Amino acid sequence: MKVAFIGLGVMGYPMAGHLQNAGHQTCVYNRSSEKASKWQTQFGGKVGDTPKAAAQDCDIVFCCVGNDDDVRSVVYGDDGILAGLKAGAILVDHTTASAELAKELAQACAKQSCGFIDAPVSGGQAGAENGVLTVMCGGEQAHFDKVAPVMDAYARFTQLMGDVGAGQLAKMVNQICIAGVVQGLAEGFNFAEKVGLDPDKLVETIAKGAAGSWQMENRYKTMFAGEYDFGFAVDWMRKDLAIAFEQAKQHNVELPMTTMVDGFYQEVQAMGGNRWDTSSLIARFKK
Repeated sequence: MKVAFIGLGVMGYPMAGHLQNAGHQTCVYNRSSEKASKWQTQFGGKVGDTPKAAAQDCDIVFCCVGNDDDVRSVVYGDDGILAGLKAGAILVDHTTASAELAKELAQACAKQSCGFIDAPVSGGQAGAENGVLTVMCGGEQAHFDKVAPVMDAYARFTQLMGDVGAGQLAKMVNQICIAGVVQGLAEGFNFAEKVGLDPDKLVETIAKGAAGSWQMENRYKTMFAGEYDFGFAVDWMRKDLAIAFEQAKQHNVELPMTTMVDGFYQEVQAMGGNRWDTSSLIARFKK
């Protein structure tokens, strides 16, 4: 297919590369033209001067930027995605954003006889680079059926969760669960360190039981070592949790544990850990 990818951050850059390597004619756009040129040198494909230029004549346009306002900045306007989107094309937004924005974009696309899928991802930078992301989608079945085989270029599992916005709601649940798991690991590993347990033997043992998790197996070494300069940034986690809090408020849902952990992440930011990985919650015990 002829596709476009808007946003070449730590996630979008490798995701767009997987699309090009899979044989799709890929045109990219990034606010920093140097990043787009680097991508083209590495993967081939084309570069658009604007989101509109990148989207023109494409069957599917993928977008992965920072937040709701960032999405609007590349979708709307004379140079936005919608200005270049042809009838019958589908816009897929991989940004972790609000469910309200997803519904807004779906309506805007429908006015141009285009489809829309909200499709936030889980798996982090490593998942994007290795092409093994999990994609949570919201939208119409027909649109999902068209884009899912293309997303297979960088995803190991893709699921249609429901109507437009359902993908974003699922991502909120994902982040709520991660917050609790990482805080549990931070407390458990700090306890283990204080009582003198061997980290490798400990995790080798308990990871095989009910306490096991992806976070445990992939983050325990760096958490014990006090290394956090990688992965999914605390700033982005707090952005995602803020979206979940707003949604919870609308539905009168309590999130006491998540609220507490968000406060702990605020402490990590005060320590200078804005760009540290989310596993840096353990740093609070080491200061």
